[in-house]
Amino acid sequence: MLRIAVVLVALLAVVVLAAAAYLVTLGHAFDDHAHRIGQAFPDEASRPAAGADGAVNMLLLGSDSRGAAPSQAAAGVASDQRSDAMIWVNIPADRKHVYLMSILRDTWVAIPGHGRAKINAAMAEGGIPLAAETLEQLFGARLDHIALIDFDGFRAATDALGGVTVDVPVAFSSGQHTFRAGRQTLDGDAALAFVRERKAFPTGDYQRVKDQQLVLKAILDQALSVGTLTDPLRVADLVNRVSPYLSVDTTLDSTAMASLALSLHAVRAGDVRSFTLPTRGTSTSADGQSIVVADTAAITAVGRALREDSLGSWLASQDAAGR
Repeated sequence: MLRIAVVLVALLAVVVLAAAAYLVTLGHAFDDHAHRIGQAFPDEASRPAAGADGAVNMLLLGSDSRGAAPSQAAAGVASDQRSDAMIWVNIPADRKHVYLMSILRDTWVAIPGHGRAKINAAMAEGGIPLAAETLEQLFGARLDHIALIDFDGFRAATDALGGVTVDVPVAFSSGQHTFRAGRQTLDGDAALAFVRERKAFPTGDYQRVKDQQLVLKAILDQALSVGTLTDPLRVADLVNRVSPYLSVDTTLDSTAMASLALSLHAVRAGDVRSFTLPTRGTSTSADGQSIVVADTAAITAVGRALREDSLGSWLASQDAAGR
């Protein structure tokens, strides 16, 4: 019996060491391939105070590069690169949920040092630091991490997962792609066309943001599934294929990612809640631009909830009110 026990312990040690070596290898792959944003955040003097202990706030930016390199946005310089998707990710201290809040790209807000404009112009005017400052000033809440992914990275992530399955709410066509209503699996090219389209809908960007949320939740569902998490080759392929298209702040390295992932080990797709920051509809700016009117009351309430780590309670109140 003693020999059997020793053999079992030895085998367990080999498995643990192999798993540790695998995780270290993945960490090196992420750190080696992902691009670093040297100055992701605005000057400290202009930033809100830290919020509730343990809660994490992250900004995800989907880049509409229009020919500009992601490094231009990361450098904090003006370019023709606009944030086509802006998602504030809130992870509460209890780690029981993940909240994804989309902000409509045409929302008319104050951009520090540039007057009032559409919120997606912030990255074009001052890169990622100005986009971060605009959102932090809007909500009075502090961001902990920032990640920028370009369209090629979005396509790569989808393909690395073997495609994603979404329940298309409204049938439409976009370029060479036709999407019927109902459940279907999208590869990288189709998923990219799906999340970029807005002109096919009467509600424009409102529907596009909903479609972006559908695909992002589908990607999370696939990535958090047992079939993905227990397949080392699949996880390695995902990290290796996506990380070259990611630009992240300097604190979001493999160690921080692993720590955050471990803290979210019990979260599944059903625990991820996505919603769009409420607005007051559309209008026209003084200079003739088609804009989305900000809902200042909602912004104030969301900002308070982010600072107090109570975004789930605020969402529940909105559900109860039928909003």
